[in-house]
Amino acid sequence: MGSAAELAAAVLMMLGFPAIMVAALVPSVYAFAAAAAVTYLADHYLHRKGSYLVNRLSKVRAGLSIRFLIRELLLILLLARLDLANNLIYYGAIGCFIAFYGLQAPHGAEVTLIRNRRRMPVVTRNVDLKSRIHIPDAPPFGMLDRSAEKMLHLDLAAVVGLLISAEAGSSLAGFIGIGLTLGLGTLYVLALVPYVRGNKIPPDADTVLAAVDDWLREYKPQTLLYFSGSKDSTYQVNMWLETMEQLDSRPLIVLRERVVLQTLAPTTVPVICVPGGVHLMNMDLSSVRVALYAANVGKNIHLLRVPTMKHVFIGHGDSDKLASVNPFSKVYDEVWTAGRAGRDRYAIADVGVRDEDIVEVGRPQLAPIQGREGVSDGPRGGAADGHCPTVLYAPTWEGWDGDPGNTSIMLAGVNIVSRLVQADPPVRILYKSHPLTGLVSKGARVAHQRIVALLEKAAAERAADPRFTADPAAQAQARAELARIEARIAELSGSGGEKGDEAEATRDGLVDVQKHEEIARLRAEWNDAYWRAFPSWEHRVIMGAEPHLYHCFNVSDAMVSDISSVVSDFIASGKPYAVTDSAELGVEEFKRQNTAVRAAVILSNSAKELSELLSAVRDPANDPLAEERKELKQYLLGLDEPTSIDQFNTAVAKLAIMAETRNVGQASRLGIDIDPARVTNALPGQRLPFADEADDVTA
Repeated sequence: MGSAAELAAAVLMMLGFPAIMVAALVPSVYAFAAAAAVTYLADHYLHRKGSYLVNRLSKVRAGLSIRFLIRELLLILLLARLDLANNLIYYGAIGCFIAFYGLQAPHGAEVTLIRNRRRMPVVTRNVDLKSRIHIPDAPPFGMLDRSAEKMLHLDLAAVVGLLISAEAGSSLAGFIGIGLTLGLGTLYVLALVPYVRGNKIPPDADTVLAAVDDWLREYKPQTLLYFSGSKDSTYQVNMWLETMEQLDSRPLIVLRERVVLQTLAPTTVPVICVPGGVHLMNMDLSSVRVALYAANVGKNIHLLRVPTMKHVFIGHGDSDKLASVNPFSKVYDEVWTAGRAGRDRYAIADVGVRDEDIVEVGRPQLAPIQGREGVSDGPRGGAADGHCPTVLYAPTWEGWDGDPGNTSIMLAGVNIVSRLVQADPPVRILYKSHPLTGLVSKGARVAHQRIVALLEKAAAERAADPRFTADPAAQAQARAELARIEARIAELSGSGGEKGDEAEATRDGLVDVQKHEEIARLRAEWNDAYWRAFPSWEHRVIMGAEPHLYHCFNVSDAMVSDISSVVSDFIASGKPYAVTDSAELGVEEFKRQNTAVRAAVILSNSAKELSELLSAVRDPANDPLAEERKELKQYLLGLDEPTSIDQFNTAVAKLAIMAETRNVGQASRLGIDIDPARVTNALPGQRLPFADEADDVTA
């Protein structure tokens, strides 16, 4: 429903209209002016905030135009009640509002036409279309942003002028206001005219698509990452951006939803967003040999139908959830998993994915995760010895199916945090919940709020505890550094300026590599400064994308989580961890069903077993699961050598050769002459280490 301030503004606005009517009937010019001012200001505030409540008003026949029309009709009623019905200003007011609403039609038509014409059939980043087609500048941002609201608010001049005339008994102010309203409205309409004709119109869909195909033929992408999903699932493609940047072959990212492109993290890889299935199926992707899929969604079929490339499911995490063994995976040529565990999951699930179609490639994204190097081998206590161990609580969300085993947050979350808060010797708690927490379940949302309140209270109490000391000067310096870094990142990212539309973003969307690299460096510095900006013993509730989950891993000594890819990722650190058996399967059954918990401390919903985890954190000598974690890490995530990115590149190259071999075989059957060198040169400029396996490749 929006914030409390938005709700208050909506209430004031809706109460303001009855007040205006009463003022018109009394009649009272001052009361009318005061009530009208409240409705104007509240309406403007709600629109500026983009409030959900504004959209809801239109559902109950109280939309934007209706609200303005009612206010103007009540002003005419006020004039009549003031015995001005025979005055020329009365007829001027009626004529003004009729003409003013007559201007709404061409204004609305222009805005709609401009937006539709500037809505591109494909939206791109890092694709040079500027040299191929002419994409004109968009109208100034202020002309189209909340355009209906701005146009309607031009009636203010007439309303103010008429109220002054009604009070002063002179028509001059009223006619001046009427002239200003109609004049400004006409100018607004005329100012938009150039953008609906001539060279201000972007090229049509066929021209844009032809330019994209021309770029594709020149660029010749070889490995494609395909993604379709909602705004909230953008993290699933974001996690693969750095890997795509490190590929030896020419990468391309294809998205299907504009909202995903809008929330996509910065990257140097070319990105093409193709909302239309027909447009995608007609796009020239003939050079692509390997297509990677980060999610199992219905729109995958639009690319899966292409036989000239090999299709691979890479997923967006490696866990024991049922989603990791989705039967839909049968449609891909190969399924890539991090380690042996992924292969075994499919074998146990028996969903039709053949063992020979599974390739272990590690997890390239886990490279930033640090192990326990540098941590003392001796006992580690609390505030008294200058070190307060950090425990990360990172529960997953409740999921769509209501399974109590999905998340610990509802049944165990408060218990986990309460026990950690009361731990002696004390520990620091970092709480980072899944971004979708509370989306489906009200219970999960309430539990999350209770945990946040509990941690905020505990943090306040700890700050007043004399055992815990801080260095205000160092923290102030770190906060100043954070502000400097954020300002520089905003400057490099272009934040705070006027926003262009998707046509301009497509035209000007070439990444500045130097800026991109500087931003990456600044983000690393930001992360370092963030952890120095507060005491090392302070409990923290971490919301939003930053600091990244992996950065939380690196500053933590242990983690508590649920069955999700978060657990598999944390295992890369080699640090102790606990997983909650929220469904109460029992320790043995829970471990049997979930590979990632075999080296974990298993928690019941009461979280009484947390003492085992804390004992291992405080003294490595009390860590009986250390060796099991090392073995499990290799089983889940694969070998450390060669590096995961090298394994990934090798898998891409091998599959590209298989795709090219198939294409050459098909061409030979059709009697088309193909240079056999195309097979060994499937990835130009890359030396492939498995040429001796060519005999195993079938056409």
